[in-house]
Amino acid sequence: MRNRRQRVAAGTAVAVVMAMTAACGGEAGPTEDRVRPAGDSSSLSPGYGTGGGYGDDGSEPAGAEDRSGPARTLALREDAELGEVVTDAAGWTLYRFEEDSAKPPAATCEGDCATAWPPVPADDAEAAAGMDAELLGSVERADGAEQLTLGGWPVYRYAKDARPGDVSGHGVGGTWNALAADGGKAGAGQGPAGGGEAAPPAGGDQDADGPAPGGDAELSAAEDPELGRIVRDAESRTLYRFDKDTAWPMKSNCTGACLETWKPAAPVDEKALEGVDPELVTTLERPDGSEQLSIDCWPVYWYTGDEEPGDTAGHGVGGTWHAVTPDGERAGAAS
Repeated sequence: MRNRRQRVAAGTAVAVVMAMTAACGGEAGPTEDRVRPAGDSSSLSPGYGTGGGYGDDGSEPAGAEDRSGPARTLALREDAELGEVVTDAAGWTLYRFEEDSAKPPAATCEGDCATAWPPVPADDAEAAAGMDAELLGSVERADGAEQLTLGGWPVYRYAKDARPGDVSGHGVGGTWNALAADGGKAGAGQGPAGGGEAAPPAGGDQDADGPAPGGDAELSAAEDPELGRIVRDAESRTLYRFDKDTAWPMKSNCTGACLETWKPAAPVDEKALEGVDPELVTTLERPDGSEQLSIDCWPVYWYTGDEEPGDTAGHGVGGTWHAVTPDGERAGAAS
């Protein structure tokens, strides 16, 4: 690189919690989802990117050979939905992974994950006009290679972007985001795009049983006038369970196109619960390595068709989707 950068050795840790796996139906196989305690964040599953994941369907992406070279001089491109995003010199969108860290920089996307999300080499990278060159740096990966960082965040391309300018990786699994010029998430001040999580709605306080958007509770129980007690996330979105998933063993069967409509809920801090038993809250490791919240071993999701805080439009969709209760059951089952 031709700018000042900091070299940081990346550390990777693998934590498989056998007791929690057994509690949700036994040990997972090599390509199955795995369960972890809420809030645990360790390196990616060996099953990352195999068929059934969301981020790689097993097909060979077009132009995959173009995704592993140097970024050269970065560029800033205006996306209609995300605003300004960072690309490499060839126009490929650059991404960050929320399970990495920026302080200190550490890259956790390895193995099959790095096939779906090729790390961008640090060599021969320069800041775009309008970017602070001091934000570019590098991190040493587990294999000794130097990966480009922006604002401390390791930088990746997405192998499933079909052409320069695509942003199809934004929002994948709720853990991948296109990069803004300062290393932040592109579109962070705008509405949802490309499958990313929705920004908290303006206003819209909810009832006393659940937090208003931006409140302290990351997961709370709320009283719905029709469905009874249901669970909502920190943004007051109703959470749902899918009848085609399984709890024994715990497994998500919402993949591919399903994930365009139903977004896996992110793990929560078990100390930030309101009306939900922390003993029932775990996380599921999906085939792509991202983590999903589960309640009583049922993977839970939020619904892109819910427009306002507290909406329950997803309840009953297809006869297979149901708002979830604090104990992991289908809401309204007794009504």
